[in-house]
Amino acid sequence: MNQRLKQRPVARPEKSIGLIGLGAFGRLIAAHLGAHFPILGHDPAADGDVKGVTLRPLAEVAACDVVILATPVPALGAVIATINPYLRPGALVLDVGSVKVIPAQIMRAGLPAHVDIVGTHPMFGPQSARGGVKGLKIVLCPIRGRHARSIAAFLHKTFGLDAIIATPEAHDREAAMVQGLTHLIAKVLVEMEPLPRKMTTASFDLIYRAIDMVRYDAPEVFYAIERMNPYAPDVRRRFFALAAELAESLEKEDEFKTFASEAEPGSHEENA
Repeated sequence: MNQRLKQRPVARPEKSIGLIGLGAFGRLIAAHLGAHFPILGHDPAADGDVKGVTLRPLAEVAACDVVILATPVPALGAVIATINPYLRPGALVLDVGSVKVIPAQIMRAGLPAHVDIVGTHPMFGPQSARGGVKGLKIVLCPIRGRHARSIAAFLHKTFGLDAIIATPEAHDREAAMVQGLTHLIAKVLVEMEPLPRKMTTASFDLIYRAIDMVRYDAPEVFYAIERMNPYAPDVRRRFFALAAELAESLEKEDEFKTFASEAEPGSHEENA
């Protein structure tokens, strides 16, 4: 009696990942993806070994199946021009910039037609991810190809990330306030240091935590968030205009007297 041979599943070749840029965020990427994929990395400024990364020449890194551009947004165009000759047909290229409209335009115009493109923005950094990335958010912006949903599924299943798919425009509209104001306020408060640390309220402690999450970001991160998001100027103008109105009202004696009289005992229903 012939026994039917069991067919073994054919093992798929492991995807190779090329990581260009090994600064603080590039190293964070390597620390998490390195357990799942072989990572080849390149950064002229890399000093010594990087955990989870095999350092290789740029041409070899750019020839991987997936190429992650962990470089400052202002340098993106130059990096793309350099790696173009080495990108293989069918490769997937991703960036990790804090803004998405301008990088999407740069990648769409600068990358060859034979590669797919997804813009990404992990809504966290090395400071906010110190306790792990589970539950944190990442935005994926499809630019060319259909990889965004499969990437979202992988990131959610593997790391517990909350993956959000959006257009670059929708991302930047919200990021102009979510990140633009956070970094702006933090920048101002850092300039006002030393800040109180002993007699503080819970709300002030939360503000201080927010400052600590962004105070060590590279200057180019602040520049990209404030100067390379097309929606950020309007948000800044509105914020400063409202702050100026509030400051002006606080300087007016008549308005202060009205406020003080309204705050007297018996002036509110709950005090009646």
